[in-house]
Amino acid sequence: RVFSPAGEFREFSRRQLRDMERLFRQYDAGKDGFIDLMELKLMMEKLGAPQTHLGLKNMIKEVDEDLDSKLSFREFLLIFRKAAAGELQEDSGLHALARLSEIDVSTEGVKGAKNFFEAKAQAINEASRFEEEIKAEQEEKKKQAEELKQRKAAFKELQSTFTQ
Repeated sequence: RVFSPAGEFREFSRRQLRDMERLFRQYDAGKDGFIDLMELKLMMEKLGAPQTHLGLKNMIKEVDEDLDSKLSFREFLLIFRKAAAGELQEDSGLHALARLSEIDVSTEGVKGAKNFFEAKAQAINEASRFEEEIKAEQEEKKKQAEELKQRKAAFKELQSTFTQ
């Protein structure tokens, strides 16, 4: 089964998913697609919220769906989903991770049962929002390509004055 973050975690924007993936890859020191106990320990220390060995194990256990004692990217995203929904205890390591990371899940995340129907209505508009984000990214790439083309032309013009 192929995992599609944008399909399953519709409460997050493409940018948020990209930021979370960047954070995940940053701390996946073994580059094996998982954050194990020692990598999680290092992550929490770098974020300024060191945890005990037992605390780290409990953090993993809270979102470890396949019981392999390490975090996949999907399980990592569950941390931010639970944080946005207010399902993490204030004193838990996962709450500290979600709060200390530079990713603000509260801007678009689901915030409990009272916002459930608002989130459902928002999900209907997800496709158009993703299309708008993709179009904006494409426009930015076109703009950068045009600027590069202009710089190259200006360089060639300047170069031609020196070769004569």
